[in-house]
Amino acid sequence: MPIAEAQLDTWSKQGAPGPSRETYAAVKKILEDTAAPYAGKNPEVFLQGSYGNDTNVARDSDVDAVALIPTTFAHDAATLSAEQYQAFENTYVGPASYSYSQYKNDVLTWLTSKYGNGVRSGRKAIYIPAGQNRRECDVLPAIQYRRYYHFRSAQDQKYASGICFYLQDGTQIVNFPKQHSDNCTTKHQSTNSWFKPSVRIYKNMRNYMIERNMLAEGVAPSYFIEGMLYNVPNDRFGTSFEDTFVHTYNYLNSADRSRFKCANEIHALLGTSSVTWRAENCVTFLEALKALWISDMK
Repeated sequence: MPIAEAQLDTWSKQGAPGPSRETYAAVKKILEDTAAPYAGKNPEVFLQGSYGNDTNVARDSDVDAVALIPTTFAHDAATLSAEQYQAFENTYVGPASYSYSQYKNDVLTWLTSKYGNGVRSGRKAIYIPAGQNRRECDVLPAIQYRRYYHFRSAQDQKYASGICFYLQDGTQIVNFPKQHSDNCTTKHQSTNSWFKPSVRIYKNMRNYMIERNMLAEGVAPSYFIEGMLYNVPNDRFGTSFEDTFVHTYNYLNSADRSRFKCANEIHALLGTSSVTWRAENCVTFLEALKALWISDMK
């Protein structure tokens, strides 16, 4: 039987933002301290993830912050025409004097000096443990990434500005969190404020299933749930949460999902790269959602 509207309404609610907001403010202040060893690189600190996009639910306990420096950047300029790439190389001669690895190490050293030896470098981000009046926090040191459309000179260039970081094995990860956040906000406005509550419903359904061994952890990351629903036409949202789930789910189940884009509108949603969702995991999630919808939830 369908899940009751009252339950869907409960699942649509945003998790309490207070402790996370306070954690972020405190960490941001430390990261932007003018005494930090990287302070001269003009660091910009901002939220990403569920708290940054207002799609957080009760189970979301940590805070994800990006510490971006624009003075060092990676790029895809080699994909431009030979003439434009030569103009790029003539403008930007030689490697950056301040590498990503040096920057990440400086951030790690600085945070350790402020929060103690519980701070550690993970596969992607630097982890700050929970403390007094502080939630867990992941800080992602990142450099700018430029996805070029053209380059004729330093005064005549066009690119999408994203973030770039490297895993411990050297794998480069590129993403566009600001575009993701801006587009999700536009989607929310275009659906008369139904989009973000609907994302929270899908996320809470995922969490409910994980807790009851109906779905494996990691099959449906929050980022990809947002991206999946971003592709649903605006007119499938609204009237009630029950109608919204039915109409969005039916669209997702029947659509050509190979054409879906991430909410940043740059990356494909489904694929095999490090920034895409495996198509089989999307199918597994949709099948689990259907099973939950027709169950009695006991």
